[in-house]
Amino acid sequence: MAGRRQFGSVRELSSGRWQARYPDGAGRLVAAPGTFRTKADAGRYLDQIRTDRGRGNWVDPRAGRLTMSEYGAHWLRQRPDLRPRTAELYEGLLRLHILPILGDVPLAKLTTARVRSWHVTLLASDRPGPSTVAKAYRLLRTVLGTAVEDELIAKNPCVLKGAGVERPDERPVATVAQVYELAEAVGPRFRALVLTATYTSLRLGELQALRRRHVDLLHRTVTVVEQTQVLKDGTIVTGPPKTAAGARTVSLPALLVAELVQHLQDHTTVHPDALVFPGPGGVPFRRATFYSAWRRAVRTVGVEHLRPHDLRHTGNTLAAATGASTKELMARMGHASPRAALIYQHATEQRDRAIADALDQLVSGTAPAPRAQVLPLLRATSPEN
Repeated sequence: MAGRRQFGSVRELSSGRWQARYPDGAGRLVAAPGTFRTKADAGRYLDQIRTDRGRGNWVDPRAGRLTMSEYGAHWLRQRPDLRPRTAELYEGLLRLHILPILGDVPLAKLTTARVRSWHVTLLASDRPGPSTVAKAYRLLRTVLGTAVEDELIAKNPCVLKGAGVERPDERPVATVAQVYELAEAVGPRFRALVLTATYTSLRLGELQALRRRHVDLLHRTVTVVEQTQVLKDGTIVTGPPKTAAGARTVSLPALLVAELVQHLQDHTTVHPDALVFPGPGGVPFRRATFYSAWRRAVRTVGVEHLRPHDLRHTGNTLAAATGASTKELMARMGHASPRAALIYQHATEQRDRAIADALDQLVSGTAPAPRAQVLPLLRATSPEN
């Protein structure tokens, strides 16, 4: 006589088919989604569940019935610590780009093929752009990664190579002359802001939150401890930088000190908590006000392709051209990973060519003429070389 099963139970139904029941997390017996032709088939189903549980690969079939819309809303509610602007971004990506196509799909049916189809559909549309599609994919991957941790699905279907990588177009770099022309054209109120954004690589939100006590002109430093974010309704929220790397102290070039001295004298009160770049009433200036002044300035200078963020890009490029290392650029830019800093390494390569050209000028007329036998090296070398 066969012994009792050690895991789950099997019983014959009045239809002649067999039902398998397995214990859930609370020890209650739960019927399998379907029935089986033979008792052996039902037993093998239970054996597979037991094996998968032992390996950590099993997911209760009932769990995957939650739709992407239901779980996405739950996922957002479970993250009250998100920065307000980040929460708005995630909500918008879900509502506009993920849920219209995948919202009614149960988690268990979100296969890699389905995710690929969604991704291709977004890329083939006029909107959103590729960068937004990459952001939406990264968010979907993160949400479904949590679903794996919650044991709602066995594995994350977001495994599309490179789908979460943004490849923005290379932004233009202003010349030093253009920076000063823009600083002049933007007007006295924002002149120092344009120069500070360039020579410190601070973000606009970091400049908005900069206070007088954060500026040490004696030791030529500014310390970033806060930044602002603008919500969809125009509300300005001030808080710490998004990452620990964003909190940093940046050294000022001497040429910027005189500009800041004059700016603080003309536009800022002496109170330590006074904003360096205030709006009316001492509150953070409205970005719309600065953007309006910026648009007039770029038209005046004839560089309408430049955006305010290109000042930071210009400053990073100038810093890289000094020969700064990737770690040094990361510290100055406030980045936790080297990915963004590496973008500016091409400036170091250009600087290296300038050094080589300067060596030519330095030794010209002094070094002996090249020997004739060196000339063949200018031709194509063999594959071994």
